[in-house]
Formats: sequence, C-alpha cells, structure tokens
Amino acid sequence: MKRLSFYFAVLLASSACFAADTLTTLAEQSAYQKTGRYDEVELLCRNFQKNYPKAIRCQEFGRTPEGRPMLALIATRTAAFTPYLAKEKQLPVTLIQGGIHAGEIDGKDAGFLALKELLDNTAAKEALDKQVLIFVPVFNVDGHERFGAWNRPNQRGPEQMGWRTTAQNYNLNRDYLKADTVEMQSMLRLINQWDPLLTVDLHVTDGAKFEHDISIQVEPVHAGDNALREAGKVLQNNVITDLSKLGSLPLPFYMSFNKDDDPMSGFTDGVPAPRFSHGYFQLRNRFGMLVETHSWKDYSTRVRITHNTIISVLEQVSRLGAEWRKTALEADMRAVSNGGKTIPVTYKASEQFKIIDFRGYAYTRKPSEISGALMTSYDETKPQIWRVRLRDEILPDALVQTPLGGYLVPASHARSVIEKLRAHGLQFQTLNAGLNQIDAERFATAKVTLSPESVEGHQILQLKGNWVATQQNIGKGALFIPIAQPKSALVVALFEPQAPDALVNWGLFNNMFEQKEYMEAYVAEEVAREQLAASPELKAAFEKKLKADEAFAKNPAARLEYFARRHASWDQQYQQYPVLRLNTVPK
Repeated sequence: MKRLSFYFAVLLASSACFAADTLTTLAEQSAYQKTGRYDEVELLCRNFQKNYPKAIRCQEFGRTPEGRPMLALIATRTAAFTPYLAKEKQLPVTLIQGGIHAGEIDGKDAGFLALKELLDNTAAKEALDKQVLIFVPVFNVDGHERFGAWNRPNQRGPEQMGWRTTAQNYNLNRDYLKADTVEMQSMLRLINQWDPLLTVDLHVTDGAKFEHDISIQVEPVHAGDNALREAGKVLQNNVITDLSKLGSLPLPFYMSFNKDDDPMSGFTDGVPAPRFSHGYFQLRNRFGMLVETHSWKDYSTRVRITHNTIISVLEQVSRLGAEWRKTALEADMRAVSNGGKTIPVTYKASEQFKIIDFRGYAYTRKPSEISGALMTSYDETKPQIWRVRLRDEILPDALVQTPLGGYLVPASHARSVIEKLRAHGLQFQTLNAGLNQIDAERFATAKVTLSPESVEGHQILQLKGNWVATQQNIGKGALFIPIAQPKSALVVALFEPQAPDALVNWGLFNNMFEQKEYMEAYVAEEVAREQLAASPELKAAFEKKLKADEAFAKNPAARLEYFARRHASWDQQYQQYPVLRLNTVPK
C-alpha cells in the first residue's frame, strides 16, 4: 500500500510538472538566451486553452502566404469570448501585438509570461475581470520562421530570431492603411470584429547606445479627437510612471537622433503617418501605443521590461477602460459631423525646443579609417548626462477642408477601392443608377512627381493641386463613401491627396497619370502654326512664356505640348485623379 501511495504521489507530482512545462517557453528554460520557433506558439496557444478553459480561447484568425496559422489568445474572466458579447457587456478590449517585426520578438515571450501571471493571479489580479485581452504573439509569422543568428545585427539577443519582413518582403508596419498583405487584411478583420479600445504594438528599436531602456508613444496625444488626447496622455503618463517605479528609464518619444549618429543633434517628437500602427488607430478614434525597448539591452532585460509594460497597460485599462471606452464612443459620434470641417492630415514639430537631461554614455567622434565618415564610439562603462534639445511642440501641418457629402469613386476603379474600404470596415454604397451633371469637385493637378524607386512594391506618386468645382456625369456602379461616419478621419486619410498615405499616393491610380495617346511632333508643329495664326492672344502668351521660362524655352517637347494640350485630340482624363468630392449625398 505504501508503494502504491508513493507511486501515485510521484505520478501526481510529475503530472503537475508536466502541466507547468506545457506553458513554459524556451525563453524561460534558457534563462532568456533563446526564443522558440512558431510551433511553440501553436502548442502554447492550445495548452493555455486546455489549462484555463474558463479564461482562454485559442483562435486562428488568418493564414499567411506560406500557409501558417495566425493565432490569437482571447483572455478574459467575463466569459465574453465573442465580439458580440464583449460589446453587449460594454467591455474594453485590449489588443497586444508581438512580432510585427519578427526579429524584435520580446513581445512574444513577455506576453506569454504576463499571461501566465494574469491567469495565476500573481499579477494584475483583477485585470481580466474588467476587459478582454487579445494577445497575438507573432503577427509576422512567416518572417518569424526565417530564423537566424544575425537577423538583427544591432540587437543583443536572443541567440537566434526571425526576420523583419514577411515572406513577400513586406514591412507590416508600413501596411496599416494600404493593407496590401494577407497578414494585414487578416489583422484588420480581427480589429473590425473586436474593435479594440487600445492596440499595443511591441517593438525593439535600433539606434545609438544609451541608458534609457524603453519608449512609450501613444496617439491620440498630439493628434486626433481632443477628449481622446487627454485620455491618451493619462494612459501614457501612467505607464511611464509604473515603469519608472520598477527601475526603468522610460521616455515618451522615439529615441532617434535628429541627425544620424550625432547625439548632440537632439530629438524630435511627432505624429506618425497611418501606415504605422500608432498613427493608424487615432483615425479610428481608438488608442495606439508603440512600445520600443532598447536593442542594446540584453534579451532578458528587454523581456522583463516589456512584461512590465503589458502588466501596466492591462492595469490601466482595468481601472480606466470603461471611462475611456465611453470617451471613444463619444468621439465616434463627433466624427460623424466632420463634413465641411477643416482637419489636419499631417503634423510637424515647431521650432520651439527645451533642453533635457538624457542619460547616455561617454563617446568620441572621429573620422573612421574604414569608411572615412565621422563615426561615434560609445563607452558603456561611463554613463554620462547629455544636455540635448527636444522639440515636442506638435502642430497641425497640412490642412484639408472636408466635403460635406463624401467621396465618389467611378465604377472603373470601384473593385480595387472596395477591397480597401472593406478591409478598414468603412461605410459605402454602390450607386444603382447614373448621375447626370452632378455638382462635384475634382482635383486640378498642377504637378505630378513619381518616386524613382519603389517603396513596399509601389511607385509612390505625389500630387500638387487643388479641388475645383465641376459638373460631371457619373455612371452606374460608382462608389459613394460618406464623410458622415465614425471613421471619417480614416476616409479623409484614404482619399485626400495631401494625406501622406492616401491611396493615390501609394500608386493605386498611377495608370491615370501615364500618357497613352500622343501627337507626332510633325503634326504638333502643324497644329501649333495653325493655332498661332488663328489667335494673336495665344501667340503673345507663347512668346511671353518663352522669355520668362528658360527651361520651357529649351525643351522642344514641352513647347509642342503647349499647343497639343489646346487641341481637341488632347486626352482630358490625363493626369486626372478619378476620385471626386461631393457636398451632397447622392440619391
């Protein structure tokens, strides 16, 4: 009997160890010298649900181009495991996203560690009672499996890690607005379903060597709805305070020098474009937080600090999330009335600055015998206070007066635009009948600039010009996108040429800016002579332009085009942005 009791005791003890081991990461087992492969994420996702069936659901929300499952762990003690229940119970949803750059993988191991503590009530004990946590351990799954020891040469640990970009070489943290990738389209579906109040994007920065170990950036703080800005400041300040109490040296701005490799050039805060995670969510009247640990801290330190950030965030949402959710929904209602208002689409730092004490290291700057450039070398044994400038007064830059009605996309371009509208969960309607001589605004293009190199697989296009009144016939099948919707700022960001990540700027309509029909030079010569003979005013204007514009005078093609543009054969759709603005809602 004693032997049998001993046997059962050993069996129970080994079972307990096995249960614990099923939730222990390779990072923990290796004292944070290593990180696991993606099969570990798949196993942990299943095991968390198995071990905590009342608090965890393991969910696949997409498949990568290489066929790997994209996984999220839904954690809550409220039983709200569906978006419908979360909304019905009026619960704030927090999305924590790791591995968008899969070499910067701190968030994966820190998130699993924090999740265990949450479920075992050893940290943030009531956090899961008052919110739904969606934890995506690895966003860039295919990039995660491009494993190697030197995938991050500017980073200390782990021994091996994934790659920055996807299998298709996309940088996912440039894809939030254009939504080219399967991965981003899957993530946006998850976001549209759950409508997270706060999305936390976990990164590791590159850059110089210094003592500061993490930056916490939040929007809305400088941009977006005014009431949400105030809440965003509270969120940012509270997390920074929590981290400071735990011995970290956090800062509220991205620690990249104004001049590369020059510490004395100082820093500039700003508002990111919506291609980036924390620039995107303020357009949806929600919070985006960018977390950047410092790459020159070892992996164990970075995971610990990221873990502390996750716990702090969840505690803040547990305490204040219900109030912030109410503020966000009120911001949605305010955004419905954005028609006809002037709103910023870009921001910039003013010339005002303050001197800050920045905790760096002693350094020298001298010409390199290798590159010949002036190079900075840091001595990490000698901490040093740098007195440097910080420009953090952020002002609106490019301003747009929005249309009272919305934007109209002709049927010829509807299919490609619909994909983007659906990806972002935007409201739109397809016109069942044509519109005759409708009052509208078209963009009068003054200058078109195409990037000489591709960016994220696109040839970037920049337009200069202005909106002018016109009357247009619009065919059946056109899309109308109303400005009167909660995500009106996102609509403006997609369709205003001044907005940095507008679809036209990413080249979606580049074909409209390519000349397809030409007038032969000898024909243009004949046309020019006929026009000059018929119009003394045109002759005078042409001669005046020759005298005033030296570049024009020396360019035979431009001189002939001057007359070709005035001929009936000229393509009136050439260099015309096809999207129109309406001040009324079509019926």
